[in-house]
Amino acid sequence: MRTMTLRHPIHTLDNRLLFSTGTLLTQETLDAFVRSMAYSYRTYPLLSHGSIKDDCLSLLKTQPYVNFFAKKEQLDALLNLLERVRVSAPILLSMGYFNQYDYYTYAHILMALALSTLLAVDLVPNYQDYIDSSASGVTHDIGKICVPLNILKKATPLTKTERGFIEHHTVSGYVLLCYYYKNLQHPACTAALEHHERKDGSGYPQGILLKEPMVEIIAASDVYDALIRPRPYRSAPYDNRAALEEMTEMAKQNKLGWDVVKALIAHNRKSGPHYRELTIAADKRGTPPSRNAYGIIADEETTD
Repeated sequence: MRTMTLRHPIHTLDNRLLFSTGTLLTQETLDAFVRSMAYSYRTYPLLSHGSIKDDCLSLLKTQPYVNFFAKKEQLDALLNLLERVRVSAPILLSMGYFNQYDYYTYAHILMALALSTLLAVDLVPNYQDYIDSSASGVTHDIGKICVPLNILKKATPLTKTERGFIEHHTVSGYVLLCYYYKNLQHPACTAALEHHERKDGSGYPQGILLKEPMVEIIAASDVYDALIRPRPYRSAPYDNRAALEEMTEMAKQNKLGWDVVKALIAHNRKSGPHYRELTIAADKRGTPPSRNAYGIIADEETTD
């Protein structure tokens, strides 16, 4: 991790302050922070907590995810993998928080986990280790507990300050997971920090080249689900065709790799081709939303 000065505080769900605004976050700072922690959190099966399994199954029956798991054996295979995912108690509490106060984020986290698990089977030789050790898909957005709800759910364009809060979730997620796992090198920590980085270095928070295959899979899953899900800042979700065309454009611009985008598209094809044999159509037939405030920066609000 590169040295950075925190623009916003990082706190746990129960408001324990871990780092304040203005802290210079360095590898040495984090090493000392992790070494100072004496308590270790127990882990629990994710799908056994509350309504998570039922909610996940319900979401997987919606379009377009129902097409990914049209055959019972495909869904059973996914559930067998997800049954092995274990997370710490604070992560389960965070899931409960999102379920109650920001259902979009809750559903998005579950589908990013399901989709990244599916793609990992195609693309990562040691995907079993990923499932056993990190559950990165379900923790990649945990830093959003540090973002005010009114910003997370805002329907109009964000100001620069508000956009800064949104981008802060990557760093806060990284710190929170280092705190929970007591391991700066844990794959889930890396995924939380880097899932908005891009292969061409145009992402945030560090502007580094996205290289880790599992993080790239989570990044692609994060983008895809965000496109196809209703959001307050646009008139409608992207239809599935338009979402896949957006992903294709990201591959053309070297923001995501072709393998992960092709694997995603292959799972949308009824013929089920291997992603390496996939041919990408040149024409665009999707329908993007008519109104979309994403990426538009509003003027800062002023008070007299």
